[in-house]
Amino acid sequence: MTFSIAGTDGAGRFGLAVTSSSPAVAARCAHLRDGVGAVSSQNITDPRLGTELLDALAAGASAAEALAELTARAPGIDYRQIVALDATGESAVFSGAHTLGTFGEGRGPGCVAAGNMLTHDGVPQVMCDAFAAATGELEVRLLAALRAGLAAGGEAGPVYSAGLSVTSGHGWRDTDLRIDWCEDPVGELGTLLDVWLPQRDAYVVRGLDPAASVGYGVPGDDR
Repeated sequence: MTFSIAGTDGAGRFGLAVTSSSPAVAARCAHLRDGVGAVSSQNITDPRLGTELLDALAAGASAAEALAELTARAPGIDYRQIVALDATGESAVFSGAHTLGTFGEGRGPGCVAAGNMLTHDGVPQVMCDAFAAATGELEVRLLAALRAGLAAGGEAGPVYSAGLSVTSGHGWRDTDLRIDWCEDPVGELGTLLDVWLPQRDAYVVRGLDPAASVGYGVPGDDR
């Protein structure tokens, strides 16, 4: 019911983009942590697994080590599909025996993708290739990958939700965009990203040093 890509720019930023036929997919699947990496817990989703994997990565395990330890003990693991990207850019994917429909995975420099209920198992590699070919901000590259996966066939049925999140070392997700239910979630996510990116850094400044912020540009702000 989901396909996703995790990626890094190699300079400390980590991100994840995901889309699904289910509502509010990013609320359950997308897990990020500053300086640690990115995880997507998908298919029959258990959001707790994202936190557990990030804890293991933060403790020094590689993506492969953390995922192997988790899958050896977690109950219901045969129903899970998990994508992990660690701070070095290394990746790991697990697809349990009960992963739904056609599923697959892909890898590229600084990125890893996976999906289930796909039109064909090559969709995730198309996403990674698109990420590698794209230029610009990490958010833009992740969205390019999501669009490429959709254009390559995506899910066997329509998607209705999408999300894109990036963490950059500030202590929170400086980009955290979600389309929770609509007919064209990836298209709407692109529209929202166009609105957000020019303002992103100003919101970071407001969080880190509000005294240095420019006027907020809202009615009632006369500074």
